[in-house]
Amino acid sequence: MNRSLSGGIVWYDRQGRSKLVDQFHINTDLVITILTSFIRAEVQKVGFQRAVLGLSGGVDSSVVAYLAARALGPGNVLGVLMPYRTSSPQSVADAGEVVRRTGIRHRTVDISPQIDAYFAGEPDASNLRRGNKMARERMSVLYDLSMAEKALVLGTSNKTELLLGYGTQFGDLASALNPLGDLYKTQVWQLAKALGVPPQIIEKPPSADLWPDQSDEGELGFSYRDVDQVLFLLVDCRLTPEQVQEWGFAPEFIARVQHLVRISQYKRRLPLIAKISQRSVGHDFRYLRDWGA
Repeated sequence: MNRSLSGGIVWYDRQGRSKLVDQFHINTDLVITILTSFIRAEVQKVGFQRAVLGLSGGVDSSVVAYLAARALGPGNVLGVLMPYRTSSPQSVADAGEVVRRTGIRHRTVDISPQIDAYFAGEPDASNLRRGNKMARERMSVLYDLSMAEKALVLGTSNKTELLLGYGTQFGDLASALNPLGDLYKTQVWQLAKALGVPPQIIEKPPSADLWPDQSDEGELGFSYRDVDQVLFLLVDCRLTPEQVQEWGFAPEFIARVQHLVRISQYKRRLPLIAKISQRSVGHDFRYLRDWGA
């Protein structure tokens, strides 16, 4: 038997094959303590007292808002609602409910004018292009407000999204700190319940709300619960694709997940720098952020 970092338990039979039991269960009280301490320590370490984040009305940003309010105090957290003209009114309402329940400060910035102005010259742009532009515009707003607020930008991407590359580079994937990056989507749902996030936010279909009727699982072509299990087996348990098949997953599904992880590696690292000198940033000069502290 071996206890995994996620809190799940891995049992091994006599042939050495692992059998997972409750692999996605996490100790929510412990995780909340760790993440609130992480936010508080990392924000204060660089001389800040405040944080800013985008509030979409989804479960990920809601969880980060709850954690930040606990870590820094509601008055030191700014939640920014950034709807586009086609955004779901329910998303805006849910984000407002998070603001009300956490007591954090909030601001609404309608990104419709700048998005529409840009695409006026690109009338044939696809939904994906428009969605990426919205994501980057929102992050641009957050970083501008971070300067005005003297606050660090908190990210809201979970481990599932990071591994699959399901996010916009320099858009929603950008941040100074990411509290959720080591939690799968199914674990974020557990954390949301423990924090008291409203049930309607936890239970609604996950969506980036980038265009009407868009949903994460519809766009990906599979459910978070299924892909989380495959990712957990491949990444955390380091099983081979053949071993993952023994858990009942189709080889085509496993291969697609592997493909998405592989082709999105560039999104999970800083820009690759061509090495010329003896001490190149990212190759040899890799001190921790607080190396001089």
